[in-house]
Amino acid sequence: MNVMDSTPVENSLMSSESDIQRTQYPYVTGTSVVGIKYKDGILLAADMGGSYGSTIRYKSVERLKPVGKHSLLGASGEISDFQEIMKYLDELILYDNMWDDGNSFGPKEVHNYLTRVMYNRRNKFNPLWNSLVLGGVKNGQKYLGSVSMIGVHYEDNHVATGFGNHLARPILRDEWHENLSYEEGVKLLEKCMRVLLYRDRSAVNKLQIAKITEEGVTISQPYSLKTFWNFSAFQNPTVGAEGSW
Repeated sequence: MNVMDSTPVENSLMSSESDIQRTQYPYVTGTSVVGIKYKDGILLAADMGGSYGSTIRYKSVERLKPVGKHSLLGASGEISDFQEIMKYLDELILYDNMWDDGNSFGPKEVHNYLTRVMYNRRNKFNPLWNSLVLGGVKNGQKYLGSVSMIGVHYEDNHVATGFGNHLARPILRDEWHENLSYEEGVKLLEKCMRVLLYRDRSAVNKLQIAKITEEGVTISQPYSLKTFWNFSAFQNPTVGAEGSW
């Protein structure tokens, strides 16, 4: 067979749909996001780590973003998929603003939109690998909800993603109350983030806390928490663990 005869076969193989693969698993990921309602609005907290597998590759990844006038979004999971979601939301808010009718999407509408996007992509077997926390305030009403990568969603007074579901929410169930001041809310979130820092290998000691009220969104500058690593359990974690490595 000469070169001319093999060309159509090669071209057909190169254009085959079987060669096209979607992302099978996330590459660069962020860990937990924790959100609570407080007296005047919503508070979200997230660290700034971006892990490439088990390697903490990036330490300045911002995972808390404002959405329109009334909403605030935090994301765990694949960073590039979070960027794609933000592109969808930018287009949604732009389209809403083009009507110029004096109205704007509130957090409940944005949350409902995200549940449809995530579920739609799941049904196409091409999910966006994120767990999202959406909070906001509109017309005096506070809203806080979560949506998973397959579209499972709920609303609550406090939510968390990733390891935060297991380690932070028990703390929130014990200590959260609806009349938290801003200072108390920040202190509670810092306690949750400190526990996650101790127990989650993907967490880094560089975080941001964002708040949203009727006045708008404020996202803090990155900062670190004071930690204590001399607990006896940290010094020799296998003491008394029979059969451990």
